[in-house]
This record gives sequence, C-alpha cells and structure tokens, in this order.
Amino acid sequence: MIIKVCGMRDALNIKQIAAIEGVDLIGMIFYPSSPRYVNSQVTADSVASLKETGRVGVFVNERLEVVVQKSTFYHLDYLQLHGNETPEYLAALKKLIADNIRFIKAFSIRSEKDIDLTMDYEGLCDYFLFDTPTSKYGGSGLTFDWNILQKYAGATPFLLGGGIAPDSFDELDKFQHLRWAGVDLNSRFETAPGLKDDALITDFIKNIKLLHS
Repeated sequence: MIIKVCGMRDALNIKQIAAIEGVDLIGMIFYPSSPRYVNSQVTADSVASLKETGRVGVFVNERLEVVVQKSTFYHLDYLQLHGNETPEYLAALKKLIADNIRFIKAFSIRSEKDIDLTMDYEGLCDYFLFDTPTSKYGGSGLTFDWNILQKYAGATPFLLGGGIAPDSFDELDKFQHLRWAGVDLNSRFETAPGLKDDALITDFIKNIKLLHS
C-alpha cells in the first residue's frame, strides 16, 4: 500500500513526515493558485536530502519548460499532472525529462464517463490518481463515490485520493479493486494549509497497514 502525503511545502515538516515509517511519497504542489503552492529554496534543499522517500511534483496545465525546470531544481522522482493535460502533452514531456522520472495523471471522478478518459493515457503513466472534482484542482477535503471505480478495468494501477481522513478506515476496509495501489493524503491531515500532523499520519499508516496485512 503506497502512502503519498501531498500538499507539503514547509522544510521542517517535510523532514518530519518523511521520517515516518510507511510514508512512501512526499507531494509538493507547483500550482500558484493553490494555498499549498511551493516556491522556496529552503524546500528544495530539504527535499534534496530525502533518501528513502520519493519526491512528487504536482502541476496543473503548466508549460513544459517550467515542469522541466522544477523537476531538476526540486530533484523530483515523479511528475503528477493534475489538470487537463492531454496524452500528447505527456508524450512531449517524456521527451524532455530524465528517463528515471515517473508519471502520475490525476482524474476527477464524477461519473463512469470520467473513467473512460483514462483509456487514452494507458502506457503513458506509472499511476493514475482518482480524485474528487473541484474547480480548484484538488484540496477540497471531500470524497467522491468510490463505487464508480469498479468501472475501471485498465492496466495502470491507481492511487485513491479526495478527502481521505484519519477516520476513513471503515470505507477503506470495504473498498476493493485489483489495481488499487495506494492512498493520497492531504488536507484532512493538516493543522494549517501545507502543514501535516505527524501523529495523525502515523496512526493512519499503522491502521491501514493492519487492514492490508
């Protein structure tokens, strides 16, 4: 079970959360309209020192050259595309980026029709992220109807996002899917935008590992 903690920007908090056993990925948002927007040399220095935890950069309809520049500056391991990026955009970006960088494409799920959109991205991404629809491209703190995901029959594994909370265990225990690879944690684990509560995340990981042991 992959644990991705997203929306991080404070250098000390990043080190604190990355040190928690079971945290696999740290996500940083490079979307200027987000309250969790990252634009800091201090943050860059802190993520460069991470050894075991993967670094994910989240972009929304960004220019290719900006994504390439940020991926180098912040030593990114993953690029998460959270806007309306086309398969052609991904193909063009792959030609400009280091071969070892992996890709996550986010999809807002309202109905089964949204699942159909993933078909054009098969083979281009390492993971999909299924999230709650919002005009602000994420961070709503709300869940969507996970039952819709039973329609998904693709080959690409996915992360489950959108309003997962410290007390979401009953829902997570009931959810099953062959391609479900992990969870994306964000606003429901915060003390303030961009600041994560290490105790909440530690307890969540302990409990979800028990569910899937």
